[in-house]
Amino acid sequence: MEQQLAQSKLDKTGMWVTTVCAIHCLLLPLILPLLSVIGLSFIGEDLLENTVLSFSIAIGLLALFMGARKHKKWWLMLLLLGGAVIYSNRDIFGPWGEPVIILLGAGMIIYAHWVNLRWSLRLRAQHTSTAAPSE
Repeated sequence: MEQQLAQSKLDKTGMWVTTVCAIHCLLLPLILPLLSVIGLSFIGEDLLENTVLSFSIAIGLLALFMGARKHKKWWLMLLLLGGAVIYSNRDIFGPWGEPVIILLGAGMIIYAHWVNLRWSLRLRAQHTSTAAPSE
């Protein structure tokens, strides 16, 4: 039961980290000049963006592995990794294509977490209902 709760928390954390990372990348061109003025220009560095993305992927792989062991939806790992590859190539189409690439990659990662969470909760509910004593 504790492992199911940990996996659920990892999925939720993964969705939040990916969402915050995507928002950061999408808003960065608008706020970068302000960040320079107040001494926070490091927030716009590729190193920070790639570190947060790597953290998101690590959380995702762990959460999806824990869930897929139970519900056998291993294709979610491919969806997460595909989203990560797309997201990490966000600069490939220049500044006008970057928001589309970010949304597509982040959307795939978040969707993989969401499906994993839904299947895990469904299995937990089935397990709880079959384990309950009948009257």
